[in-house]
Amino acid sequence: MSQSKREQVVSHLRYIRQELREMHQGVMEDGLLPEAGEVRGVMAQMEALLELLEGKGRKKDGDG
Repeated sequence: MSQSKREQVVSHLRYIRQELREMHQGVMEDGLLPEAGEVRGVMAQMEALLELLEGKGRKKDGDG
């Protein structure tokens, strides 16, 4: 994996980790479930990370 791609992956993972920590904190401290938009945002980041790892030329195969 090239250094640039590795840095992008690390950046995506840090963002996802932070978002999940905030959601978890809200659940544990306040008993509040995250809003659907927040969950969709993290899912979109995970999709972007997957696309980055698999290559941007990958075509969707309808498995999601």
